[in-house]
Amino acid sequence: MHESSLKHIRCMRCGKKLSLEVLKKDGEIREGFLLCTGCDLRFPIIDKIPILWDDFATYLSNRPRLGGTLYAKASTQRLKIYIKEKLGSIPKNRTDVSLVEKRWSSIYEKNKKSKFYDVVKKSLDKIPSSGIVLEHGCSIGIMVRHMAKLHNVFGIDKSYHAIEIAKKSDSENVDYFVADSLSHPFGKAKFDSVIGLNLFEIIEPKLFLRSLSKQVKKDGFLVLSDPYDFERGEKSVREPLYEESVRIELGRLGFSISKETKNPAYLPWNLKLHQRAALRYKVDLIIGKKR
Repeated sequence: MHESSLKHIRCMRCGKKLSLEVLKKDGEIREGFLLCTGCDLRFPIIDKIPILWDDFATYLSNRPRLGGTLYAKASTQRLKIYIKEKLGSIPKNRTDVSLVEKRWSSIYEKNKKSKFYDVVKKSLDKIPSSGIVLEHGCSIGIMVRHMAKLHNVFGIDKSYHAIEIAKKSDSENVDYFVADSLSHPFGKAKFDSVIGLNLFEIIEPKLFLRSLSKQVKKDGFLVLSDPYDFERGEKSVREPLYEESVRIELGRLGFSISKETKNPAYLPWNLKLHQRAALRYKVDLIIGKKR
């Protein structure tokens, strides 16, 4: 974590500024804690990555194997004790989603040269180059790295494994956080551009759009994409939004849709899973400007 990022983040519960306790530093903060005195919460920084979850034990409760990995990564005794205590407090025999997160992080890395990303990058290049950008669900940092050529950029994602890959090509004007998009660490901060690609299947679309709309400055931009693949059994969102309903909802939230994305798009996004399997999506792209 870059120490300069501290001024931008807040406690997710009370909105107060966080203080920093450094355990190990080598240019960036490698290990330490972000502290909220108002809520008596601490958020660990492990191998340069802050995990901004309002309950670290809850985050690990369905990621126990990740907890073991984080314990092994920690080099200071203080951090090791903290991780061990949290691991000891979680229930046993829970589903381990970190295995799935690690697998998908690897899939995204192997498909990072997909033409889909090139199309989105060209659209992002049309956005004015001043200001700060936030990407939700940044995964391995494909769009963050591209936007960082002209902007200061923050990326958040639930997957530690994805952020770990993203951090390998970090730069001074970029920082990544493990965080929940609906309980993010930026308080009432507003950004010049906010990006959320292919997330409607895993975050309730209406709640997500309302949250994003509050983060975009007047005359700022919101960039969204999705294949509207909502059939996920028990994990399906309760209230899906599709091409037209997304655009209507954005209008209600004060956005004007760009001329180029006023009509639904069908951008090919092909993901090779392994030698015998691939996903082939047709993805919609929407760019809105806050009125």
